[in-house]
Amino acid sequence: MTPAKQPVAVTGLGLITPGGQGVEATWEAVCAGRSLAAHDPALEGLPVDFSCRLPLREEDIDRCVGRKSWRLGRFAKLGVLAAREAVRDAGLDPASWHGARVATVIGCGMGGTEKWEEQHLRLERRGPDLVSPLAIPMIIPNLVAGEVSIDLHAHGVSLAPATACASGATAIALSRDLLAAGLCDVAVAGGVEAAVSRLTTTGFWRMGALSERTHAVTEASRPFAADRDGFVMAEGAGVLVLERAADAAARGARPHALLAGCGSTSDAHHPTAPPEGAEGAEAALRTALAEADLAPIDIDHVNAHGTSTPLNDATEATLIARALPHRPSVTAAKGVLGHTLGAAGAIEAALTVLTIQHRRVPPIANLQAPAPEFDIDCVTKQPRRQEVRTAVSHSFGFGGHNVVLAFTEA
Repeated sequence: MTPAKQPVAVTGLGLITPGGQGVEATWEAVCAGRSLAAHDPALEGLPVDFSCRLPLREEDIDRCVGRKSWRLGRFAKLGVLAAREAVRDAGLDPASWHGARVATVIGCGMGGTEKWEEQHLRLERRGPDLVSPLAIPMIIPNLVAGEVSIDLHAHGVSLAPATACASGATAIALSRDLLAAGLCDVAVAGGVEAAVSRLTTTGFWRMGALSERTHAVTEASRPFAADRDGFVMAEGAGVLVLERAADAAARGARPHALLAGCGSTSDAHHPTAPPEGAEGAEAALRTALAEADLAPIDIDHVNAHGTSTPLNDATEATLIARALPHRPSVTAAKGVLGHTLGAAGAIEAALTVLTIQHRRVPPIANLQAPAPEFDIDCVTKQPRRQEVRTAVSHSFGFGGHNVVLAFTEA
């Protein structure tokens, strides 16, 4: 095998999502298959006034982060908490590891949007002297990678890829490359987003991306349904700890799964819309399979990007039916969790790993059956018991970013 094809062990998982704090809470929520959308006081008066928020008070988040929480934007706080859980789960100790060989690669699509709005209002209403001197550090997207590296005493490569809704998956793929190149021994990789704000919500609504089911918000996100009308804004973080499989075995770690292949392409087509034929996404899928030495028929399960928008779901269903005609099971977590934007790829990668580990496929919320024109096997109504040995996770982002991650059982 070439270095890029050497399997990478997923030794740790960390999640904080609308399903709750911790991997177990999120897994239980997605397996329950019920949407977590609710009316959002911060969005009151807007055409779309609902979202999927964390079920945690800000003071609870601050307490968990600790004394330094005052200087962190909300997105960075979530990244720190998810990273800590992932590192604990991996059985690693930042107090004793060789920090120079630990990389932190945390993707983020938008950064601290709520702080942009808050500080702009301060400037306009109260003057420049009342703008926080920490405004910029609490806003810029790379600070989540920076704060995670500080928190974990990780002195290795630190990167913050921004590929919109594929950012978390891009971070995982980049981390695999760093491990393959010998540039680190441990990678703390994932994605974060806390961009539910009045401006971002209005912006997505204006472009026609959001569901407008304000009268039935828990029915709003419905991936692959015939009557889908858009996604639901959400926040969260997902982090994986990655190590070379041989290194994990040498220290006695038991991986959750193996990251066997990654594929990344660009549509070079349109700022926000995928090409109807999904050629770029298919190329990413086929690259991931080739790196994993897998044939399409080997794939048991697809964790779909599944945004619940008319165009994305139609394009992705076309891709799955054409490239994987044996009809592997398909799920889409955004029906439950909403769309966590830059965090989605990492959260869904973690859920794919859990599906392999637990042999259980979560159902797609609000879906009785896929649209009649979609020839795909969507899991609906309740979890499906299935021997999942190989699975792919799809992530697509504005700008034409396509990332597919292939996982296999350890």
